[in-house]
Amino acid sequence: MTTRPKITVKWAQTLDGRAAAADGSSQWITGPDARADVHRRRAAADAILVGTGTLIADDPSLTARDPEGALLVPASAQPVPVIIGARAIPAGAKVLHHPALGARFPHPIRCSGADLAADMEELGALGIRSVFVEGGPHIVSSLLRLGLVDELLVYVAPALLGGPRLAVGDLGIESMACIERLSFTRTEHLGPDILITATPVRTAPDQKETR
Repeated sequence: MTTRPKITVKWAQTLDGRAAAADGSSQWITGPDARADVHRRRAAADAILVGTGTLIADDPSLTARDPEGALLVPASAQPVPVIIGARAIPAGAKVLHHPALGARFPHPIRCSGADLAADMEELGALGIRSVFVEGGPHIVSSLLRLGLVDELLVYVAPALLGGPRLAVGDLGIESMACIERLSFTRTEHLGPDILITATPVRTAPDQKETR
């Protein structure tokens, strides 16, 4: 039996919880200090995971880089890209030229997303012990809803956007009795932004609040 990797979910948001403007633009919500911290954490992970929606919309490199754009760690130590979803990767996508791709993983790892728990177990079977999830909101909310998230990194900018582009989607919570509680384990300032590190509070269904 395999063991799934540690799953860390990251997102950046405004103070009112928005991850993008109404037109979909999101660069940059946070400042350079927060972005540098993200790359350091990428470098420590075995894999970076995004959904096909994020891949197609943003064409991310999914590498760990320094502020000048150079690789933060050697190519062989770069996190492997993992793509969730059924849509095809565009032919010119940056991720197809990811420096970690080689003999062991000649292509980005693909998972359908139809059964995320099974997908995570499969990543564990491939020897991946830590996954850094960078979105989008559908993937993030699905992992949270299934109880698969071990750690959350929320980068909060002192800014407001309003509108419909929330950082987290529907969690299937219909009342306060089923609220998903978190434990804040660390808060720190990164330039003008704040990083909140949190872990889910694992509560048995019969121990949920019943107000």
